[in-house]
Amino acid sequence: MTEAASGTPVRLHSLTGLRWIAAFVVFGFHIDQLKISDNAVYSEIVRVLFWPGTVGVPFFFLLSGLVLTWSAKPGDRPSSFWRRRVARVYPNHVVTWIVVAIGLTVLSSEAAPNAGQVVSGLFLVQAWIPDFDYVFGVNTPAWSLSAEALFYASFPLLLPLLKRVRRMWIAAAGLLAAIWALPLLFLVMPHDPAYYLVWVLPFSRMLEFALGMAVALMIQRGTWRGPGLLVSGAIALGAYLTVPLLQEWGYVAWTVGPFALLLAAAAQADIKQTPSVLRRPWLVFLGEISFAFYLVHQFVIRFVVKVTGTGISPGLAIGVFVVSLAVSMLLSWALFRVVEKPMERFIRTYRTKKQRAAAAEEPAPASAS
Repeated sequence: MTEAASGTPVRLHSLTGLRWIAAFVVFGFHIDQLKISDNAVYSEIVRVLFWPGTVGVPFFFLLSGLVLTWSAKPGDRPSSFWRRRVARVYPNHVVTWIVVAIGLTVLSSEAAPNAGQVVSGLFLVQAWIPDFDYVFGVNTPAWSLSAEALFYASFPLLLPLLKRVRRMWIAAAGLLAAIWALPLLFLVMPHDPAYYLVWVLPFSRMLEFALGMAVALMIQRGTWRGPGLLVSGAIALGAYLTVPLLQEWGYVAWTVGPFALLLAAAAQADIKQTPSVLRRPWLVFLGEISFAFYLVHQFVIRFVVKVTGTGISPGLAIGVFVVSLAVSMLLSWALFRVVEKPMERFIRTYRTKKQRAAAAEEPAPASAS
């Protein structure tokens, strides 16, 4: 059963909980990247736990495809879908992008971002520019939204095409094979162009999004066959922890299959109402603010480390971790309450109000005589 009694799709709260976990490991990855302590034990613990956190990005792309497909409304107009996506994503992005751009200009000892970096990122086209100063400039995590913008633009066309596929497992296998094949570019190209084409280019990352869509369609059709939540979680955790053993070009290919298993198992647990720790209210709440958290966390970390410096003791490094996490969570909650939800409600309803006003002003049709 995939629908509630009202006919609406079952809410997949476990996926919301997973979204927080993915955002948290991305946070840990950015802590690890700064190498704030020279202590070998601390550095190794952080490396083992969070160095693979970069794979939170393909996890988000898979999750996006699955959730959008699961919640797609029959007969929904593309314009309505796009309006909801803009309402969900863009207000948070604009606020954080402007704040970070100003913060880097005023507070950072590094060169201030140039106008091209600010404008391209503000309008979410930075991932289309094969220059890492643009792709990862200003608020680095926001580069993935540039890829998501392509996903959203394509979704109303891509969903009907995928729905025509009768044997969805063949489509999923083909997408998975393409994801595995893409890193072969590293064997025939210099590192930077290959890295851009494999890790950044939105067309390449669309494979993960489409795979998430295919998984959702198999679940909806009742044709998904996969292990349960516990086994899938163990497989995904094993893939995550072994990422450091790989060359960087293999990260996505290595983890995308296990992550798809985990997402499908979590969704099935919610549909069948089997036990899932991922549905705990506190974890679902953190999942709800995770988008804001994803956008604010790196700037918070950089600001805290600017105050403490690097080469610090393990105790102070743990303090940096805790303070950065707490401040990021507080800011993300505030952003969620003050910007994300109010602006989402406003943008979602604005067009409807205009249509009602226009309809009220139209003269009634003349009666037949």
